[in-house]
Amino acid sequence: MMNYYSPLTYVVPPDEEGFYLKTILQNRMGLSRKLLSRLKLTEQGITVNGKREYISIKVNGGDVIEIRMQEEESEDILPQDLPLEILYEDEHLLIVNKESGMIVHPTHGHYLNTVANAAVHHWKERGENVRFRPVHRLDQETSGVLAIAKNPYVHQQISEQMIAHSITKEYLAIVHGTVAEDRGTIDAPIDRDPEQPHVRIVTPSGYRAVTHYETVRRYDGITLVRLMLETGRTHQIRVHMKHLGHPLLGDKMYGPEADAPARKSEGVYGAPEADSAAGGPARPPTADFAAGEEPGADGAAGKAPGADVSGGVPGAPSAAPSPAADDAAGPALARQALHAYRLGFVHPGTRERVEFTAPLPADMQAVLDACE
Repeated sequence: MMNYYSPLTYVVPPDEEGFYLKTILQNRMGLSRKLLSRLKLTEQGITVNGKREYISIKVNGGDVIEIRMQEEESEDILPQDLPLEILYEDEHLLIVNKESGMIVHPTHGHYLNTVANAAVHHWKERGENVRFRPVHRLDQETSGVLAIAKNPYVHQQISEQMIAHSITKEYLAIVHGTVAEDRGTIDAPIDRDPEQPHVRIVTPSGYRAVTHYETVRRYDGITLVRLMLETGRTHQIRVHMKHLGHPLLGDKMYGPEADAPARKSEGVYGAPEADSAAGGPARPPTADFAAGEEPGADGAAGKAPGADVSGGVPGAPSAAPSPAADDAAGPALARQALHAYRLGFVHPGTRERVEFTAPLPADMQAVLDACE
């Protein structure tokens, strides 16, 4: 006997009477061709009013369409009892606050102590059979909000939102020096460094990469900045902030301490501030960077029931920059000072906009406190 996840339901409205079931599944429920093909072969994969039907039938107003996916397990991931800070969970999603130093998914030679190991153990304790499907990735040293889909439909739906750039991804970073501009946009393509393939650089032949930034507070020698990603290239924030002349504190690959020749990308596009259009920087479609206001602060974005979305951005309005700030190295940090602070998207199960935040971690907060 097959076990299924909770069904996803769609009630046909009167104005869609006579539509083909396939049209409803693809255009209203958003099923991909791959998932639709899988569900067609599943005993209770697609039902109308509780009865299994061919997708070629026409539906009536008021019909209840349900899709069911078989339960799955990550058989190649070992359950491991590890600390896991859960921000929110329902039958569709698991949202966690990833700690710095933790890898998201097991890799060759690194099979334990990952978020995946912790999540699989958590689900086993709850009696759930779930396959680990991270919707996105965070670098090992980057902390913050991480979304994990609990079935293939949810993974597909959020992935499509990422492709459409309709997801809000907001980060907090501590960077070297005093950022002069209150806000701006870095529009500079990124690709691999031909001399060091694991390193990324800004280069005219690279892939389009756009990062919007806002100065939260200036300290003596360092600056706390808020960043919004319009694209999602590998190491994008770290590369772009280096290109701006303000690498992340503690960044061993792109910071001042790196062995690679410094500022390889400098001058490719002239002064970084030239990336912004006249009259002010471009704005990401999912955020309003009004002065003194955080993206989504107007309440337009809904919050998932039970989700912990507390924790404001630390720091007061911008302080006057120190005359020697550009020359100061800033306090030491054991890892790159980057935190995934906010993640917002349309919940595939409820179709409502939700967002989740994780407060600044203790190590980054300690750096700011030391500069007070």
